[in-house]
Amino acid sequence: MFVSNVGLGRLVGLGWRQALLSFTMFGDLFEEDYSTVSDFQYGREKKLKTKGLEPPAPREFTNLSGIRNQGGTCYLNSLLQTLHFTPEFREALFSLGPEELGSFEDKDKPDAKVRIIPLQLQRLFAQLLLLDQDAASTADLTDSFGWTSNEEDFLDLTVAVKNVSSLEDALWNMYVEEEVFDCDNLYHCGTCDKLVKAAKSAKLRKLPPFLTVSLLRFNFDFVKRERYKETSCYTFPLRINFKPFCEQSDTDDLEYVYELFSVIIHKGGCYGGHYHVYIKDVDHLGNWQFQEEKSKPGMNLKDLQNEEEIDDDPLIILKAILLQEESNLIPVDQLGQKLLKKIGMSWNKKYRKQYGPLRKFLQLHSQIFLLSPDESTVSLLKNGSLQAESHFPRSDQHIFKTLTSESPGLNDGTSCPHWFDINDSKVQPIKEKDIERQFQGKESAYMLFYRKSQLQRPPEARANPRYGVPCHLLNEMDAANIELQTKRAECDSIDNNFDLHLHLGPHYHFLNGALHPVVSQAESTWDLTFDKRKTLGDLRQSIFQLLEFWEGDMVLSVAKLVPAGLHVYQMLDGDDLTLCELEIADGEDLFVWNGVEVGGIQIPTGSDCEPLLLNVLHLATSSEGGKCQQLVESPHVFPSNAEVGAVLTALAVPVGVLFINTTDPAGEENWVAIPKEDLKKTFREQGLRDRSSVLVQDSSDDNSLLLKQGKWFTGMNEVNWLQVQNLCELGSEEKQVKISATVNTVVFDIRIKAIKELKLMKELAENSCLRPIDRNGKLLCPVPDSYTLKEAELKMGSSLGLCPGKAPTSSQLFLFFTVGSDVQPGTEMEIIVEETMSVRDCLQLMLGKSGLPGDRWHLRKMDWCYEAGEPLCEEDATLRELMICSGDTLLLIEGKLPPPGFLKVPLWWYQPGGSPGHWKNHQDQRNGAPSPGGVWRAAATQGAPGDLHGEVSLRYLGDLEISEEATVAELKSQAMTLFSSSGFVIPSPAFLRAWTVERKRLGRLLRINRQQLRDYKLGRKTEICLEPLQEEENLGPQDVVLRTRMRLPGERAYAPCVDLVWDTARGWTAGSLRQRVAHFCSLPMEKIEIAKYFPEKFEWLPISSWNQQFTKRKKKKKQDNLQGAPYYLKDGDTIGIKNVLLEDDGDFSTDADDLGRGTPRRPSSQDALRERSRDLGCGATTPGRPRAPEASLSIHVRSFR
Repeated sequence: MFVSNVGLGRLVGLGWRQALLSFTMFGDLFEEDYSTVSDFQYGREKKLKTKGLEPPAPREFTNLSGIRNQGGTCYLNSLLQTLHFTPEFREALFSLGPEELGSFEDKDKPDAKVRIIPLQLQRLFAQLLLLDQDAASTADLTDSFGWTSNEEDFLDLTVAVKNVSSLEDALWNMYVEEEVFDCDNLYHCGTCDKLVKAAKSAKLRKLPPFLTVSLLRFNFDFVKRERYKETSCYTFPLRINFKPFCEQSDTDDLEYVYELFSVIIHKGGCYGGHYHVYIKDVDHLGNWQFQEEKSKPGMNLKDLQNEEEIDDDPLIILKAILLQEESNLIPVDQLGQKLLKKIGMSWNKKYRKQYGPLRKFLQLHSQIFLLSPDESTVSLLKNGSLQAESHFPRSDQHIFKTLTSESPGLNDGTSCPHWFDINDSKVQPIKEKDIERQFQGKESAYMLFYRKSQLQRPPEARANPRYGVPCHLLNEMDAANIELQTKRAECDSIDNNFDLHLHLGPHYHFLNGALHPVVSQAESTWDLTFDKRKTLGDLRQSIFQLLEFWEGDMVLSVAKLVPAGLHVYQMLDGDDLTLCELEIADGEDLFVWNGVEVGGIQIPTGSDCEPLLLNVLHLATSSEGGKCQQLVESPHVFPSNAEVGAVLTALAVPVGVLFINTTDPAGEENWVAIPKEDLKKTFREQGLRDRSSVLVQDSSDDNSLLLKQGKWFTGMNEVNWLQVQNLCELGSEEKQVKISATVNTVVFDIRIKAIKELKLMKELAENSCLRPIDRNGKLLCPVPDSYTLKEAELKMGSSLGLCPGKAPTSSQLFLFFTVGSDVQPGTEMEIIVEETMSVRDCLQLMLGKSGLPGDRWHLRKMDWCYEAGEPLCEEDATLRELMICSGDTLLLIEGKLPPPGFLKVPLWWYQPGGSPGHWKNHQDQRNGAPSPGGVWRAAATQGAPGDLHGEVSLRYLGDLEISEEATVAELKSQAMTLFSSSGFVIPSPAFLRAWTVERKRLGRLLRINRQQLRDYKLGRKTEICLEPLQEEENLGPQDVVLRTRMRLPGERAYAPCVDLVWDTARGWTAGSLRQRVAHFCSLPMEKIEIAKYFPEKFEWLPISSWNQQFTKRKKKKKQDNLQGAPYYLKDGDTIGIKNVLLEDDGDFSTDADDLGRGTPRRPSSQDALRERSRDLGCGATTPGRPRAPEASLSIHVRSFR
């Protein structure tokens, strides 16, 4: 929602009281979507409205309040802030009382006259002045916009921006220059009834205290028929004298001097954007202090002048030149010469384009310069505004921008103008020089607000936001601030307070390995709300005050409710630390005790002895004391650091077997026996958790106790296992063994068990490892001894090989490598290297192990397709930095990599013609590329049609190492050095055309000779093909190269290929292409038909300028873009041309196309004529109805972006 200038004009141009009653309707606005403070909320019956429990944030360091954006209200916010920072308007608004505006209490009475908008505006301004919040809301104000009123006109100067460089120039064109009527353009005088010479001009008659200037930045381009925003440079002064633009009078010159105090800025284009405002704080209500300068106590006048130094401001330079003259008087011509001597450049060359002629510039700044009646001499005006300047030294070493002519606040030497950037709810201080950034660009000034320099503010209004505010609004804002403080305190309490659950030690007893309440949980636990910013000592003192019965020491420990009961963990220590520093969480359980015992029993603490609640299954005991065949389940609690064998002790089973319930990756539950030696392990080491199930079987029991999927099974026969093969090649009777294990079994234990059961030497325990064996029998990367089977991702039933040699450590990598890209299974070599080893050292190590000499090798990582991937170019990088992992396969490839920033490009020579065939390599090279002189046969660039499906031979020239910063022209020049050995003669690089080779076809055209190779984003696998030309070629960025072939009339064949360059600057339309082809063939456009050839399909697709799309909503034709579907036209495509004067059957195919598609051969026109003559000669009967030629059907699918 944008607000028109009319509303502000009425507010500024009219008298204050009258303006208050003449608002313009702003239209429907979006509802406020922020947490807001309503303008009505501070009444006696209204409470603070907040979003949830969060009140608005307080004001920031500027001590000024912004206005929240309701959605598209940024322009309204800028206008309101401008009015708010106009003290005269603000005070006049506050001077209106209930007798003029009424009151909110009477707004619902039928006979009452209540002016809602001025009342809401009063309240909004009071909030902006006094309410401690970062941004005010305009929701209630905009809700009150429900009427309009037509009053008298306002004064709003609208000036042009287009072809004008400054506000002074625009005013000069409007109110100084005259339009002369003479010669053939005489003026008809109504009095004397004849044509006479005349002059027409306009002058300003009377100026208001505040002047609004609208800049016409939005224009309409009648050629393009679209709107646009004028973003050219347009300057405006901080201080301006309007006397040259007004009617002559005896009024004092100072009555015409105005100062800039507000600039509304538009950021964006003509169809959308955002507004914010630069405002001068006349009353110094805000804190004009930059955050990075808070440590500085202040700035004196000299510091400010040094900061504002600008050497190329003509106003500063001219004033400095005149100050050096004894009488401050100088002829205008000499002033121009002294300016030339001062800056080394004349006025016309440096400033005329922006500021106009020198005399005109002096006239526009009449408040500073005084011209003689004949305009031959100029002097400085002797007034107060120049006294400060007279103290500067008369030397030309520096020219200071004193700002005295622009900012009266500096005259007293104690302050400077306070400017702020108010962007909706955000307020930031800015410097006066920042206004210059809004002279041009997409973010530039849109409206200017000037005030008379003679308007003086009373001293009591300075830095006093309560000045002029009515008492009832003062009281309302004071009450609102108190309520805001209360709400913020409540919100702060909610944010920083948390709940603690205090478990009192005297109310607990230790039972079954955990703490339990003596009576009930409710009576044993107290809930306490406490500030987390306070210390542990404060918390302890608060608990002492709550527990009057407590005697002795008090220890606070973090506790946790677990399935077995309450368990105590670490003790809290450090009374000076805050609860946040102790990492106490909201809802934490704290145990209050003496730190030693509870009920005379010493309490185990810490995470190591956390109690576990296990479900133990065992055979029930019969009434006769024997075991029956019924399983019973009972809960038991054990410390997690106790041995697993404690289960047998608890059940009084002297000798037995324990089974634990596990779930395999398929989700199936299994009972796994715990080996006897593992009974010494702890519950945590065995992987048992709360609610885990354990089955106890006495050794004297029947061996068929376990139930699996509803059936009994023999426990020891279904134990999970791993198979370990002996690959150490040592004498042993056993070749493989099965080792029982669980997913939490450590690999080291499995290896030691395998060595024992294979009856191998104990020395292998220090020099052996386990390696998984895949389904193809390949040994994979060794598994570290410290891993569990779950961490090693080994499944039960897997095969492992016991191999000599240690497994890699955590800082080492186990790698496979092989020579060449043809990897045969089982031929890889193995190596263990440090992950911090560089690529260069790893390469040398692999070459040494392979016995390969030389240094012309590089490494590539085999990708997931088992093919050679990108080379490891950074030879100084470590393997870890390149994310090389254990088990990866590296390939040793012959050929040295180019240095960083260089490309090694295989070059091919484009040879049209040749024998048919597909791409074939006639050189059996080890690395898959032909040697120099080798030939690849390929289909033509995009396929040559008909009997001219002449194949394109690409002859391999060699590899070229070239910098990525080299241009295409330099690539061609360096490639010419390879031609001499190949027997090719090229006059210059301009006789070459460069293509990329993609999928064994010519791909992209490198069209611009001056463009760097880096800009084309050529990869390390890119190959380049060079095509010889008959003449020099210099393609532009919009040029497209097409292969055109003229259809031979009467034959299903084409003439040889001829290249056509098509300029697509006017679009990729069919009409544009047809026009270019017709001109190229010297044929009328309506007498040709063209079609694009698709060699993969052996099909032709006619290109017609009548292929247009019609939308249902707008009956407007939309030209096809040949770059899109269905043509996808690009460089190198083949275009068939048919002369319809000679052949109009619509068929573009050839016999070779029919064979390629597998369709019967269609007879040519000559064949048809001979067939018809033969039929007539044989007395044939009248032939049947001929069949019309088939037309191609194309379905256009629009592209949506």
